Amino acid sequence: MNKLIIIGAGAAGMMAAYAAASRGIRTIVLEKNEKVGKKLFITGKGRCNITNDCDISDFFPQVVHNEKFLMSALYSFSNRDLIELLNQNGLPTKVERGGRIFPQSDHSSDVIRTLRSMTERAGARIRLNSEVCRIERNQDKFVLFLRNGQTLEADAILIATGGKSYPLTGSTGEGYRFAKELGHTVRPLHPALVPLEDVHHICPKMQGLTLKNIYFTLFQNEKRIYGEQGELIFTHFGLSGPVVLSASSFIDHQKQPLSLRAEIDLKPALSAEKLKARILREFTSSQNKRIKTVMASLMPGKMIYPFLTETGIEPDKPVHSITKKERESLCRQLKAFSISIADTRPIEEGIVTSGGVCVREIDPSTMESKLVHNLYFAGEVIDVDAKTGGFNLQIAFSTGFLAGTSVFD
Repeated sequence: MNKLIIIGAGAAGMMAAYAAASRGIRTIVLEKNEKVGKKLFITGKGRCNITNDCDISDFFPQVVHNEKFLMSALYSFSNRDLIELLNQNGLPTKVERGGRIFPQSDHSSDVIRTLRSMTERAGARIRLNSEVCRIERNQDKFVLFLRNGQTLEADAILIATGGKSYPLTGSTGEGYRFAKELGHTVRPLHPALVPLEDVHHICPKMQGLTLKNIYFTLFQNEKRIYGEQGELIFTHFGLSGPVVLSASSFIDHQKQPLSLRAEIDLKPALSAEKLKARILREFTSSQNKRIKTVMASLMPGKMIYPFLTETGIEPDKPVHSITKKERESLCRQLKAFSISIADTRPIEEGIVTSGGVCVREIDPSTMESKLVHNLYFAGEVIDVDAKTGGFNLQIAFSTGFLAGTSVFD
């Protein structure tokens, strides 16, 4: 009987193992960690944002790199198919804001337990503490050398080792090395869905402050590369939060040195003219108050001093002393509070990895290598990534399922 070995017991690896074993294929999953799904465990702040409830056709605009490559995978095994499968296997789910789907229990461990149970019931064997060090091609077989000294043979292998982010979960990038050694091209690796560091250290003064319903824009070389309304948080190093993480995926790291600038529209619901009129009303009714007191009606208290510092206005200045020019400057800053960005946080802190095995060298209808027969790829190791909201996990599940249903077909 043909034997498939899958390297990596994450979302892609376990789904591929389930799909392959369900077809009667002898399937072994090698996981170097002491447990399966270590990165799954921490996703969605430990709740596991499994996928998104949007129509599958609406998935593609959420994919940042190589969305066309994913058409077969996402249509072969959609978000609806995934949820139906998990529900049938005893995992109830729920839909939250933005279409994000979570386990009803809010515990990622329940997702992992369900995936492992499905995989093993289908007949796949999972081997823990089994780290692959090297892969060699020997005629029509693959030979896998394990760190414990063992050697295994397989008729087909699937590399589902994840990316290079969150190395403590075991994602240390060995899958890219395997791909290169087997003749594949690996696109440059960069962090995606990652926080941003500011240049002038304005953000630490507002550390912990969350801004909701703002409009966030990111510029690279003064060209707008991303804009979205949503939520962000100021941190000890810069900016984070959903809109910031999504924006980071659109940075072109090949353009060095990075020239990045963020703009925050604090009042997206108001036009510049309506905002000017509101500020004028506030100032007219508060002539003898200090500007810092009046600004409390326009922004959170923690932001007032840094904001006024950036506009060059003394916080204790009386409102009646504010000039028309200063008032207009306040209005501009409220609509476009600018923060110079030094860089992203390191790849180890990215939620996913941008870059990976070149999609031109993988058959999108099977996930099989175009260069090496019976070599497959699935999940984050491939050069595909998407915005936040459950889209990256769906990519892992879909590519894994497609690979598992295609092997030895």
